[in-house]
Amino acid sequence: MMVFALMIAGMSNLPSSIAGDRENGLLSKLMSMPISPQKDFVGRFLALVAFSALAAALVTVVGLAVGARFTGAVIDIFKAVGFLLLVICTAAGIGLIIGTLIKHLQGAIMTGVGIAVVTASISGLFAPYTVLPAPLQLFSRIYPISSANASVTCSLLGESIAGYNPLTASQVGMTIALSLFLLVLGTVLYSRLGWRLE
Repeated sequence: MMVFALMIAGMSNLPSSIAGDRENGLLSKLMSMPISPQKDFVGRFLALVAFSALAAALVTVVGLAVGARFTGAVIDIFKAVGFLLLVICTAAGIGLIIGTLIKHLQGAIMTGVGIAVVTASISGLFAPYTVLPAPLQLFSRIYPISSANASVTCSLLGESIAGYNPLTASQVGMTIALSLFLLVLGTVLYSRLGWRLE
């Protein structure tokens, strides 16, 4: 639930803020000021991180209140936080791509929610990895959000709950690389296509 909340924040709220600013003219005003698209992105990203941290904290508190327990040590909690940051980076990258390509507010929201729900459903976020068919298991390992989720699960609850060991060097390296690639791709597209007067 925490990872899905982070997905919705990055894939729906971030593009909706971009599309909303475009529709109400704020984005045009920002473009006319001496503000770079990178500074605009950093502001939006930091707001996303702040609200995502709040959402994650609320999910954690509710989970602990109803009996959730973790078996990992303190170092495992820090590893889990690192993987959750990768989820935020991936979701932000996808959100920037959506916000750049989808110009209207409702379209941006629905596209983001649609992508989040479909990818969460087919990547093992809502179902155990072990019950997924082989093609979806492969997708689950490649898709950085589900791979990071499995890494969090493995760190805090063990490999048997995750369904496989996502903490191998190659898997972690691929998750980091794809997360950062999507974030950089989203930033570049937003800077070059989304940040311009129409």
